[in-house]
Formats: sequence, structure tokens, C-alpha cells
Amino acid sequence: MVTKVKSVTTVTSLGRSGLSDWLIQRVSAFVMTAYLVFIVGYLVSTPDLSYSQWAALNSSLPMRMFSLLTILSIAAHAWIGMWCVLTDYITVRLIGPKATALRIFFQLGMMAVTLLYVVWAIDILWGI
Repeated sequence: MVTKVKSVTTVTSLGRSGLSDWLIQRVSAFVMTAYLVFIVGYLVSTPDLSYSQWAALNSSLPMRMFSLLTILSIAAHAWIGMWCVLTDYITVRLIGPKATALRIFFQLGMMAVTLLYVVWAIDILWGI
């Protein structure tokens, strides 16, 4: 008996595969960890930290770029993680048309909140 293999469709409806979601999760986690290690290392190595030193660090272009990359990593990591949670729990708990409508509602809300936080963080970081 010959079985036909169905193709795997993307689950996020954004044209990505599960492998790319997995890779984004890992890369974003690495960026966030590197940022945390840098900040903790800086704070430990500068015990008498003054406001002017902290302001100088955060006003430098490399630090702003690193902070921006970390903000975008947090947003991407949160988006994929929350998408998985919403898909697993909303869809599994509620089977039928209500599940899809409720999941989409929560996903759009989550997308709006994430975008708001990213814009707010960029405004703070770069002073748009």
C-alpha cells in the first residue's frame, strides 16, 4: 500500500516554517543572554557607577544598536512564544469556529501590544 505524504504547512500564517521559528527563538535568546551578560559585567566592573558613566554608555552608537537588537529580539521571542501558547491552549481547549476567532483576537491583541512596546522602546532609546 502506498501512502501519500502531505506537505507541512506553515502554522504562523506568516510564510515561515517551524524551523525558522525555532532558529529565531534560539538566536533571539542568544542576543538577550549576551546583552544580560554585558550589562551585568559592566555593573560588576564599575562598582562606583555614576549617572554620567551610565548615560555615556547608553548614548554611544554601539550600545544603542545592541539595545535595539535586544529589543527586537525580545519582541520576536515573545511573539513566537505567545503564538505557541495561544495556539496550543486556545485551540486545544476550544474545538471549533470559536477557537479560531478567539485565537485570532488574542493574537491581534498580542501583536498590537508587542508593536506598541517596540515603538515605545525605540522612542526611549533613540528619542524619535
